[in-house]
Amino acid sequence: MPAGNPEDTIVAVSTPPGRGGLGVVRLSGNQARAVAERLVRPAAEGPLWESWRAFFGDLLDGEGRVIDQVVVTYFAHPRSYTAEDVVEISCHGAPVVLRHALERALECGARLAEPGEFTLRAFLNGRIDLAQAEAVRDLVNATTLYQARVAAQQVGGAVSRRLAPTKAQLLELIALLEAGIDFAEDDVSVPAAAELLGRLGPIECGIRQLADSFQFGKMVYAGFTLAILGRPNVGKSSLFNRLLEQDRAIVTEVPGTTRDLVSEVASIHGIPVKLVDTAGIRPTEDRVESLGVERSYEALADSDLTLVVLDLSEPLDPLDHELLERTQALGKRLIAANKCDLERKASLPAGLDHVLRVSAATGEGVDELRQAIYAAAVPDLTAGAETGFITSLRHERLLREALEGLGRARTAIEAQVPHEMLLLDLYTALKNIDAITGATTVEDILDKIFSTFCIGK
Repeated sequence: MPAGNPEDTIVAVSTPPGRGGLGVVRLSGNQARAVAERLVRPAAEGPLWESWRAFFGDLLDGEGRVIDQVVVTYFAHPRSYTAEDVVEISCHGAPVVLRHALERALECGARLAEPGEFTLRAFLNGRIDLAQAEAVRDLVNATTLYQARVAAQQVGGAVSRRLAPTKAQLLELIALLEAGIDFAEDDVSVPAAAELLGRLGPIECGIRQLADSFQFGKMVYAGFTLAILGRPNVGKSSLFNRLLEQDRAIVTEVPGTTRDLVSEVASIHGIPVKLVDTAGIRPTEDRVESLGVERSYEALADSDLTLVVLDLSEPLDPLDHELLERTQALGKRLIAANKCDLERKASLPAGLDHVLRVSAATGEGVDELRQAIYAAAVPDLTAGAETGFITSLRHERLLREALEGLGRARTAIEAQVPHEMLLLDLYTALKNIDAITGATTVEDILDKIFSTFCIGK
């Protein structure tokens, strides 16, 4: 966690390093406006410091000389990213100008922000919860538009909203048990085991479904690896370039052109896919090409999915059959029957499945191949994708640990263990859920107790 006094006013350059058209210096804290007023001279007179309004001005040096013309935007608390006063100064993107603005802000009383400190303050001030804070990082690191859309949904609270009903049910169950224990003399009884188990079931189901959604979520976040294999000159590199939509691999009619692994990341239906173009599989006396063939087999073993490329314009040879047998034994694979635009001379083995006719030269069948790659690699969990799923391994582990706690609670109920011991397991599950969204306070549980029961005389 970033160190430093939360009462400090912090400053940082919020745009990436390097030259650009614009660069933004961001301040947050009680003195953000006061610091900015010493850095910038407004170009016009009047009440300019209105929240959510921008104005034009001059960035000054320590002696009052103009360094740059800037646009200043002021966000008064709590309607800002951090729920504090925030000022954003948009300068021209020269590194020397941004560095000057940063140094002047430090001279005027601000402190250099630690990594992630703006988002940490947003969390500590109740602006966002933990799941939303982590989604901010994912949005910044997104490499595909679908990743960005998913992260934006999570920044908006998609995961938290999906967890909320389950957490509410768990709090109600805890409140029932706490009330029965603490107010037994007021004729508040603990529900029977059957009712407790009936309430526990939907909680377990909700948490399990969200934990299982990580199978799809990890594909969205991390993607998968596709190795493209085949003998020389079947069109592996041409197909690689087609899937990548750019000429990355060298393509010639000379066998053995690709002698090492060539890899790039493509987006297939929004999922990042690492495409690996391999050396043509064939016996060779060339030491360099032989090493390339060895690496091709290593890529085959390391990949999540294999694409075997065959040449329909030539009869299959023993190397094709050997590669088909070898990849079938390893697991997931697709077969691209390439050069379907030419006269067909190849006879494919009977019973061969997952075969797609394509032409790397014309693009015929390539869209269908992309769809087949997606369907083969990504679990069929997309039906619930728009309702909130998890992409964080940390979240998945916490949910699994919560399920373990609920499982122990179920066993305790069936064994008629004292309710005080049962509560320990329920609180363990709640603690794991809170590690995703944020803490539950004692007041939350008391509110549940006193809003659900008529306690008192």
